[in-house]
Amino acid sequence: MKKALIVWGGWDGHQPDLVAQIFAGILREENFDVTVSDTLDSFTDAERMAALDLIVPVWTMGTITQEQLRPLLDTVQAGCGIAGCHGGMADSFRNEVEYQYMVGGQWVAHPGNDGVLYEVNMTDLENLLTKGIGDFEVKSEKYYMHIDPAVKVHATTNFDEVKMPVVWTKTWGQGKVYYNSLGHQADIVAMPQVTEMMRRGFLWAAR
Repeated sequence: MKKALIVWGGWDGHQPDLVAQIFAGILREENFDVTVSDTLDSFTDAERMAALDLIVPVWTMGTITQEQLRPLLDTVQAGCGIAGCHGGMADSFRNEVEYQYMVGGQWVAHPGNDGVLYEVNMTDLENLLTKGIGDFEVKSEKYYMHIDPAVKVHATTNFDEVKMPVVWTKTWGQGKVYYNSLGHQADIVAMPQVTEMMRRGFLWAAR
């Protein structure tokens, strides 16, 4: 049985506790042994970290100590996967540029804030991460990101000046990294298309 650690916290506006519950349910349906934690000190448990196959951060903004961050970075680099969504993964720990380097991007703006109606377009149609999902509309925050050019993009949305990545993958050392910018609150994560994309991302990223 593969082992997953979900760590939630940070800004309450993203409903991290509820999102963590949804993610735990998805993973348990896929026969993962899931630990859900509300403390970044979970990353300092060397024995637990060494046994993990997947880490799921659900932590918007906030701060992290080097004693907490270093084991997270090293565990992924050694082969554990990491997967997450929205600000819970790509707007965490704004001062920690090495964390952003691992993730592959960082949120910088959501013009119009919440309630913007926009389309998500699958761009990698034959990939197992997106195959059969199809384009769909969402009414939520529309994330403008700073992006690592090394990422592989699987879905986008249109801004006037650019096609902005919504879903991407990359590697960090031996570990796989999956990110999805959807998921402002639990109701968006619970959309069938988003839930399915996250399920596939978890399975893809896991060791």
